[in-house]
Amino acid sequence: MLKGFRDFILRGNVIDLAVAVILGTAFNNIVAKLVADIINPLLAATVGKPDFSYIVVHVARGEVQLGDFFNAVISFLLVAAAVYFIIVLPMNSLMSRMKKPAPPAPPSTRPCPECLSDIPLAATRCAHCAQPVPPATAPAT
Repeated sequence: MLKGFRDFILRGNVIDLAVAVILGTAFNNIVAKLVADIINPLLAATVGKPDFSYIVVHVARGEVQLGDFFNAVISFLLVAAAVYFIIVLPMNSLMSRMKKPAPPAPPSTRPCPECLSDIPLAATRCAHCAQPVPPATAPAT
């Protein structure tokens, strides 16, 4: 029972997930500071308010705080954009450079020596002109 637990913990994807959570938390702090120290002051300079939390809709006796939702959406979009442009896009570019092209598939047909139509490699007679065809030789590798 403990051996199975040890194998589970030491499996690569569990360690990768733990590292991703730790880095995600640290990255969240960076984005929070970006929003609080750069985006919100720029917003305050243009709109006059430090963020969107001032947007409140009164419905009957309750308040719907749309501004806090807008702040969360902006933070999410900034995190998503940063992750895409800083991590995903460079990794995709790197992986495409490292990927080897697939080797070409061996031919499955050959031309008929009489009518030049394509026939299967194992054919002994052409289906188009009905001429006997010598056996195919093995392709050199």
